[in-house]
Amino acid sequence: MLHTENIMPKEIIRCPWCGSDPLYIKYHDEEWGVPLRDDDKLFEFLILEGFQAGLSWRTILYKRENFRKAFDGFNAQKIARYTESKVRKLLNDAGIIRNRLKIAATITNAKAYLDIRDKTGSFTDYLWQFTGGKVKKNQWRSLSELPARTAESDAMSKQLIKDGFKFVGSTICYAHMQATGMVNDHLVECHRYRKVL
Repeated sequence: MLHTENIMPKEIIRCPWCGSDPLYIKYHDEEWGVPLRDDDKLFEFLILEGFQAGLSWRTILYKRENFRKAFDGFNAQKIARYTESKVRKLLNDAGIIRNRLKIAATITNAKAYLDIRDKTGSFTDYLWQFTGGKVKKNQWRSLSELPARTAESDAMSKQLIKDGFKFVGSTICYAHMQATGMVNDHLVECHRYRKVL
């Protein structure tokens, strides 16, 4: 007879960066590294990555719902028309990162995003071109191996800046590529490594 009470549940191995924070674990297990091919969601992630500059992603994650409310669900058409009075309102919103330069960049980026969509028809194709339209599957065994930037993120950053975007340096672009699954940077031993493709 099998005594199931003595069988220990198998420990789930995750990338160490998510720690024990329940929200961070949920984000790691359900979103990070999952290939994203939705124009509006890619735009949202790019904006949030810009706000994250100099801060932790955890800070942004805890404020993400506030950002969505404050920025009209990241509706680029609405953001592109923001006035100075809307900017003042955002600067008084304690639920978001109140940085005038980043708020101004969001408005600029919304206009650039709409322009790219008009010209190319797809922001998804525009961004995914930097990995040849496919997920780049890495094989990292420790966090120390993960790069902060790559040739692909350098190229993405250069093109985004050329096309009018702000707060899109190579490190921000690489974080965006990781988050939206353009690269699979889950560690090889992480339970998500084989699931995100």
